[in-house]
Amino acid sequence: MNLHATRTAFGIGSWKDILGISVASVARDDAIRLLQRMLTEREFTRITFLNAHNANIACAEAEFAAALNDFLVLPDGIGVDLAARLLYGEPFPDNLNGTDFVPAFLQASQEPLTVGLIGTTRHNAEAAAQELAALAGQHQFVVVHDGFFSDEEQPEILERLRELRPDILLVAMGVPRQELWIDRNLTAEHCTLPIAVGALLDFLSGAVPRAPLWMRRLRLEWVFRLLLEPGRLWRRYIVGNPLFLLRIVRQKRSGRV
Repeated sequence: MNLHATRTAFGIGSWKDILGISVASVARDDAIRLLQRMLTEREFTRITFLNAHNANIACAEAEFAAALNDFLVLPDGIGVDLAARLLYGEPFPDNLNGTDFVPAFLQASQEPLTVGLIGTTRHNAEAAAQELAALAGQHQFVVVHDGFFSDEEQPEILERLRELRPDILLVAMGVPRQELWIDRNLTAEHCTLPIAVGALLDFLSGAVPRAPLWMRRLRLEWVFRLLLEPGRLWRRYIVGNPLFLLRIVRQKRSGRV
């Protein structure tokens, strides 16, 4: 079942166009079952998550936007929820941010899987693998490489992936590098589900703290991250969030939904 067939199977009403990107409008448990089916059928599928920041980058970088057409895109964060309310009159069924969804998916999948990790620093990737093994011990977690490799090292990394051929490959290189790397380099001979996970491995390793649970429940984790790293993230949130909503208003006025 290719990505087009997957979209057809969900039905047109199960997809929402956010700034030209088709985002799956699917409940958490249904998304877990879909990914499990893909693994069972060994259906190679690229997976990523769309939030306001990623959407802004896609508006500015045509190659990234084009690459997302070949990904199963899941909704992440309050920004895309607000966009869905404005454009379609209803939010997405669930917030499927990768930081929470990926560990939940691994815990829910009882069939033993091989999960590769690539990205961040070697130390953080190793620590994340240990944390994931504690959360979902039925699976094997293998650190393939850190995220700081040269073009000369890439053939060796891809060959290792061919030999290992993990069921899932968690790629943590930041947006848009991780999606572009997946799009340019990975095929079914390397893994079944490559998932672009952003800062997930840094969060799991403890290198980057997460917001308190009450802030996450209120959908305010972005505020916590901004307070934690204002110098790096102010443009993403203070400038990026209003820009994203302005673009959504323009999409609404254009009638492109």
